[in-house]
Amino acid sequence: MRSSAVELSALQQVAELEPSVMRLELRLTELAATLCRRDAGAIEAAASALHKALASAIDDFRRAAINGSVPAPLRQRLVFASGQVAAQREALARATASLDRAIDVLLPDASRHNVYDAYGTTTRFEQGGVQA
Repeated sequence: MRSSAVELSALQQVAELEPSVMRLELRLTELAATLCRRDAGAIEAAASALHKALASAIDDFRRAAINGSVPAPLRQRLVFASGQVAAQREALARATASLDRAIDVLLPDASRHNVYDAYGTTTRFEQGGVQA
């Protein structure tokens, strides 16, 4: 059984793009796991690795598109991964907004309130500083 040139080209593109997509999917999974653990250092490292994997995958897909067409299943996996990135970004934005609201409740804007100095007297903010 012989394969046509088109089939061989498609197989070659799959072989070249598959590792990029797999790396991207792995990095997404790692980031999701670190977000669940709430380990700031691990989240930063996983986000950086995801960024690199995404940039690499985009570059690989761009090159493949210039040299021919990108196989539909791989294109769909890249679109799905992009959706996961957007969902994680949205979840992180919501968590950040929630944290900001909690901080506002716990640490109200000091410029609206009197502040006590070391002697127990109140001071007022003037030109952005505290008079002590």
